[in-house]
Amino acid sequence: MKIYCCEEHVELALDVAVDETGQFPVLEKVENETGKLSTECEYCKNNATYMVSN
Repeated sequence: MKIYCCEEHVELALDVAVDETGQFPVLEKVENETGKLSTECEYCKNNATYMVSN
């Protein structure tokens, strides 16, 4: 499971990951290297800041 999210929705993404897997997920900051990353938050249209995974 991977959830990309902005800073506003990071708590929601963590809650969803815990609910679905039953384990605490890994929270990684997404690095935007010279505009190569265009991943959007799964809950809004802002650029993703974090990736929540298990």
